[in-house]
Amino acid sequence: MNRIRIVIVDDHTLFREGVAELLSCHPSIEIVAMGATAEDAVRLSNEYLPAILLLDMGIPGGGLNAVQAVAADNPVIKIVILTASETSMLAALKAGASSYVLKGVSAQELYAIIQGVMAGESYVTPALAAGLLREMSRPGQSPSPALDPLNSLSEREHQILDQVAQGLSNREIGLALGLSEKTVKHYMTNILAKLHLRNRVEAALLVQKDGQAVRRS
Repeated sequence: MNRIRIVIVDDHTLFREGVAELLSCHPSIEIVAMGATAEDAVRLSNEYLPAILLLDMGIPGGGLNAVQAVAADNPVIKIVILTASETSMLAALKAGASSYVLKGVSAQELYAIIQGVMAGESYVTPALAAGLLREMSRPGQSPSPALDPLNSLSEREHQILDQVAQGLSNREIGLALGLSEKTVKHYMTNILAKLHLRNRVEAALLVQKDGQAVRRS
């Protein structure tokens, strides 16, 4: 059985170790590393390439900075925010976090959330969901380019999606961009999740509908 590899980053040692111990009780989960700072989050993500980065927003160096860096460098990693703060939720989700969970959640609930994230789902603590909807529906928010799903893609993801729109296969994209076919497949999985699409055909159609190549200027 392939276990879910997780890196936990939280500057409160007791909390971090407690979460690790509780999650490790599940045979499907492996805690591969732990850290305390934004720098740790980036370094450990690059070193271990976990399936999930479980991250506190209040870490030294800034949780949001860590989310942005990890999402840009390793888009295949699913970032789950586990924090006490409600104020950075929208920014974290825009930056690339898959889920935003408040501390106080039970171990079983956290495990269920992790399973859902691995299945491609996103999660926001129900108590925060209404606030998120209000924030996204504020005047000037909905039409903002920042909320355009295509704008959530990294530069590399734009490059790959542009190639998909031209009809290239993962292997051909890999040859064109100097990536392995497996890496391209990981990128495509992340692109489809960000754009809420089911397959590469829908992705290509979205690019055509947008009326321009989705390449950052």
